[in-house]
Amino acid sequence: MIPIKPVAAKLPAGPAQGGPAQAALAFLKPGSLQLTALPPLSLYVHFPWCVRKCPYCDFNSHEVKGSFPEQEYLDALRTDLEMALPLIWGRKITTIFIGGGTPSLLSAAGLDRLLSDVRTLLPFDSDIEITMEANPGTFEAEKFRAYRASGINRLSIGIQSFNAGHLAALGRIHDGAQALKAVEIAHANFDNFNLDLMYALPSQTLAEARADVETALAFAPPHLSLYHLTLEPNTLFAKFPPAVPDDDASADMQDMIAQLTSAAGYANYEVSAYAQPKRRARHNLNYWQFGDYLGIGAGAHSKLSFPHRIVRQARYKHPQTYLEQIRAGAPIQEEAEIGRNALGFEFMLNALRLTEGFAPNLFAERTGMGLNQIQPQLDLAEQKGMLYRDHALIRPTELGRRFLNDLQEIFLSD
Repeated sequence: MIPIKPVAAKLPAGPAQGGPAQAALAFLKPGSLQLTALPPLSLYVHFPWCVRKCPYCDFNSHEVKGSFPEQEYLDALRTDLEMALPLIWGRKITTIFIGGGTPSLLSAAGLDRLLSDVRTLLPFDSDIEITMEANPGTFEAEKFRAYRASGINRLSIGIQSFNAGHLAALGRIHDGAQALKAVEIAHANFDNFNLDLMYALPSQTLAEARADVETALAFAPPHLSLYHLTLEPNTLFAKFPPAVPDDDASADMQDMIAQLTSAAGYANYEVSAYAQPKRRARHNLNYWQFGDYLGIGAGAHSKLSFPHRIVRQARYKHPQTYLEQIRAGAPIQEEAEIGRNALGFEFMLNALRLTEGFAPNLFAERTGMGLNQIQPQLDLAEQKGMLYRDHALIRPTELGRRFLNDLQEIFLSD
């Protein structure tokens, strides 16, 4: 997909110009936007360690060399959150996502402490969704029962494939039997979970891709995420590309996925997301609907709205650097206000991923600008047959969904 590259405007205050309280005061000053209400707020917590770095992974993850500093990192997360509080005073958290890396490397006591710290510092929505990523090679029934008792109410399990050969090609630490066992443990302890699968894997056939999807569907997971393998820059696969299915074979796999999931009662509500009724991932939906999120932890990103501006932040990426910067009281490496000329693209980049689209008034609610700001682009997209719109709805057409990158680029300002 097109990477988000916000156009940075000069901020009233930056990370080096005072602490969070001063920054919050500066962000509340008059500016170029007029938001009538602030969007829902989510919390993202990044855990940067994993057992082994996968050759396709371009996330901020680092192999554990014997052990990782669990208590020091938990201390840092609490300090990070405490420092960010002035930016979100009075706002409830609607969803939490603990991602990585492999957060399920955390001990049961460590996870319990993390959620306890967050509860102490932040008000939770009454029906908050709290998701944790987990990989099959880390599944222990007792530990996951403890995770559930601590407050995790949704798991996202990185299966990727049930095929031992494909798992080996992807550099995963688990095999097919462990993948099946992980789903069984999840089923026994959680009534809400997601299975992550990938397709168009090295040397994968259509029949093998079908077997993976059918195996996943046999467990009736509330949610499925089905990702096309991409060879991302700065990964081992980019340096040494494996032989992967061609475009025609990948398209056949996509058609197969659409047929099987639809027949099983799953709605493809976002590009890669399939859900049973009322089981959509609320945390991810907040992203696609251009909601706000505070990110804490190494390399975590934030998008925070204020009455007159919208700001992005990024923490220092390397775990050791992040810990050092926390001790120095300055974990934020980058901070920028999103310029008016970039906001339309950023909103549409996210919202156009939603199959059902969005209500037109959502644009003004989330950007503080009128829809007329992107009127020429809307007209062009409609003329090309890539966008449907009326007084109550704007959504990509089937053509727009098939060529989503091209549709999104229409909204990219020079």
